[in-house]
Amino acid sequence: MTTVEQRRAWVVAKVMAGEVEVGEAAELLGLSVRSVWRLKRRFGEDGPAGLVHRNRGRASPRRIDDSIRDRVRALARGRYDGANDSHLAELLAEHEGISLSRVSVRRILRAAGIASPRRRRPPRHRSRRDRMPQAGMLLQTDGSRHDWLERRGARLTLIAAIDDATGILTGATFREQEDAAGYLTVLRDTIRRHGVPVAVYRDRHGIFETPKGQAQTLEEQLVDRRTPTQFGRALAELGITSIAAQSPQAKGRIERAWGTCQDRLVVELRLAGATDLAGANRVLARFVTRFNRQFAVPAANPEPAWRALPVELSLEAICCLKYRRVVARDDTVRAGATILQLPARSGSRRYAGRRVELQLRLDGRLVVSDGQTTILVRPAPADPVQLRALQHARAEIGSTVPSVGSVAVPAATHPWRQVKPGSKLYQRKQEERLSGSRIR
Repeated sequence: MTTVEQRRAWVVAKVMAGEVEVGEAAELLGLSVRSVWRLKRRFGEDGPAGLVHRNRGRASPRRIDDSIRDRVRALARGRYDGANDSHLAELLAEHEGISLSRVSVRRILRAAGIASPRRRRPPRHRSRRDRMPQAGMLLQTDGSRHDWLERRGARLTLIAAIDDATGILTGATFREQEDAAGYLTVLRDTIRRHGVPVAVYRDRHGIFETPKGQAQTLEEQLVDRRTPTQFGRALAELGITSIAAQSPQAKGRIERAWGTCQDRLVVELRLAGATDLAGANRVLARFVTRFNRQFAVPAANPEPAWRALPVELSLEAICCLKYRRVVARDDTVRAGATILQLPARSGSRRYAGRRVELQLRLDGRLVVSDGQTTILVRPAPADPVQLRALQHARAEIGSTVPSVGSVAVPAATHPWRQVKPGSKLYQRKQEERLSGSRIR
């Protein structure tokens, strides 16, 4: 008997002996008079044992069946290994038809000695910043390098943007590395789905701003300002304010989203059998929809702050990689190893000597613009140097060399591809590395 039951037995025994009235016993025990009469009847029938709760030692009729408990433990150790308690409860309900609360799942796993996959650190005191009042006022963007495919494929980088007011992922994509093309893709998808944001909150990566320690080019010295990066240039053309965070904690919204994605998205990728970049992006598209439906919160002001893209602006021409080129005397423009032929202009006018803009679109197309119109281009015929190199290569290795119109690219270890520090080619490769892209 418990201490409470022993006290009740002592008081009821006094009532049975006539030493204490029923009303007084009710006050002493904190029960109603009717309850004391019931205890007195049980005491008279079974003695002190009659005051023990009759469900003691019996299994609850609502107890989870042992077979279900065994199945949950097996799935937690097998197919859904690595899923946290909340995510596991959702996966069991969606895929296995087992509807259990998070608390029940947690109780089953802890009783079996299965710990949570995430280590919980004691919270530190921080001053929490209020969310922006309207959706579209501030986007937090970042990239997360992680073993998303769990060694089934190469390590990937997840690049995403999250709305500060509502917590929805406005755009996300997997890339082989953190590069400008990935951030431009996320920005383009965000504008297509929602509109143009007011500001973007980002870190100090070289994709967003030129490193302070990097020497200025001659052109930068003449104009006394840094040339913006590809992503910085796109933000300026769209009228989006770029704000640099002072620490990772300042971008807490996107940093916490990485924790959720590394908990849940890794399991979703494993269940879908994703082994490459294309498969991971297909799973990611479904995951973003579910993430927004489950974790989004309403904004303080229901009126969104997204802006419509001005009709005079082309999103494809802004969210791309741009390079300045000078047209050669034969009206060609070089893009890495590719040579583009510009068409003839009306009135026998030529493009030779003019500065044009070479655009590498996100879909892989190469476009040349003179600042006002887009110039249709086509691959130029191979020049004599390329033809002689092609003929020599065919004589050396046979018919495996590409046909005329394409160029054999030397291996990475070839002496022609060795770059000397301080050379123009070395500086160009450094610029390509900082911009996060390379034109081939």
